[in-house]
Order: sequence, then structure tokens, then C-alpha cells
Amino acid sequence: MGDEIWIIQTTLPGDWIEPVVGDWSSKIVQLNLAACIHRSRITSVYKWKNSLESSEEWKIQIKTSKNNIDELVKYVTSNHPYETPEVTFWLSSSTKEYIRWVEE
Repeated sequence: MGDEIWIIQTTLPGDWIEPVVGDWSSKIVQLNLAACIHRSRITSVYKWKNSLESSEEWKIQIKTSKNNIDELVKYVTSNHPYETPEVTFWLSSSTKEYIRWVEE
């Protein structure tokens, strides 16, 4: 057992209805690329093609193991609807029990 978990964060289009976001998220867990995914509605403010934009989006936060991080980043990037998706990831510490569960 390791002593770390990885968190990947991305966003999905705000006009996607919850069942579509749920299917997108569930597929990742079904493929055993992640242990848990949180999704919530947010408002993003950003620059896109020299214009200031604001839009509703889905914030997606994915918890995975060290063994799955590379494959999960590839999967999210290749199955994302945006031209330039946010795919950020970082190492996180947690309790031994939670890390054990993520690694199962």
C-alpha cells in the first residue's frame, strides 16, 4: 500500500444534464481507473480566444491511485468534449484507510 492518492480535476459543459455527466463519470469508475468522482455545478470565469467568458460548468474531481494516474489522464484527455480541457492533477495525502480504499 502506498501513502498517497492522486486527484484529477476537470470541467464538463454546463448544458450537459446530470445523467450524461453521471454516465461520463461512472464509466471511469467502471473501468477501474478511479475509486471516486465528485461532481458539482459551478460558474467559471475565463479567457478564451481573447475574450472574457463566464459559463456554467460541471466541476469533476476524481480520486485515483498512483498506479492509475497516467492511464486516467490519457482517458480523460481523449474522452473530453472540450477543445482544450482543464486536466489538472496533484498528489494528496490522506488517511491510511482512505488510501487503502482508493487502491482497491
